Amino acid sequence: MHLPRPPLPTYDDVAEAAHRLKGMAHRTPVLSSSTLDVLLGAQVFFKCENLQRMGAFKFRGAFNALVQFSEAQRQRGVIAFSSGNHAQAIALSARLLEIPAVIVMPEDAPLAKIAATRGYGAEVVTYNRFTEDREAISRRLATERGMTLIPPFDHAHVIAGQGTVAKELFEDVPHLDYLFVPLGGGGLLSGCLLAARELAPQCKVVGVEPETGNDGQQSLNAGHVVRIDTPQTIADGAQTQALGALTFPLIHAGVSDIVTATDAQLMSAMHFFAERMKIVVEPTGALGLAGACHGGVRLQGKRVGVVISGGNVDMTRYAQLLTAASAD
Repeated sequence: MHLPRPPLPTYDDVAEAAHRLKGMAHRTPVLSSSTLDVLLGAQVFFKCENLQRMGAFKFRGAFNALVQFSEAQRQRGVIAFSSGNHAQAIALSARLLEIPAVIVMPEDAPLAKIAATRGYGAEVVTYNRFTEDREAISRRLATERGMTLIPPFDHAHVIAGQGTVAKELFEDVPHLDYLFVPLGGGGLLSGCLLAARELAPQCKVVGVEPETGNDGQQSLNAGHVVRIDTPQTIADGAQTQALGALTFPLIHAGVSDIVTATDAQLMSAMHFFAERMKIVVEPTGALGLAGACHGGVRLQGKRVGVVISGGNVDMTRYAQLLTAASAD
């Protein structure tokens, strides 16, 4: 027996999320690089969510979800599972709204992300991402403690919040021909598609996944959700195994294409951001640029948007990755 799918979010939900986030989320800057424009023969505009509160776009969806809690839900608290950025986003949003928070995180998550999550006041429960089921752990804890589970991507309020990324970009930079969006579970891409359909219907939206974690690409080609083993990639924010019940139909209906990037291409993109643009971008956050450069999409003469999804990376690890990119 199949349970009914929850209603899909719409652009109206994105617009309402933007209203809730006003004064809470940063309206992040849009940067460009003349060097890259020459290399690609295009005009490229970066939406810098690495400069968002807690360092990633995830704050938008987390706050939009938690601010809609009932008083009873606020008292009992929130639980979430995440490799890092959703964890920090829920923890910070919960602190701002005075809601107790428990975060289930993989034991090998970047130490900086675990430390930041605890720093925001959340309780952290760790697990082995290769042998344990984070969703099962989270559901059990939610039942035991009476908490509300907010998943990292497959939730209408989360998707709507993430869509404000593209809403702002289309308002600041009209007439984009392409938009490249990092893809893990699909919350960011789904939200961006809702904004694009309403505000820039001419813009082709392209999702970018790690090469070893191309479940979204496989799902798009198959016409149904394809589940894979946890991928081995430096893009820890995109180590998802499958798209969700909400994100897949939105992506399948709206995305122009899904392309992939190798770890080496991600390191090269991170190096470019650091050296040329003076900004810190985590591996997952570099997917959009890597996809624009290596995804096989002809961009000459086009206006191209690229979402930088986050900048939360352990500094020791970051230095290692930049050194490795310089050696290539």
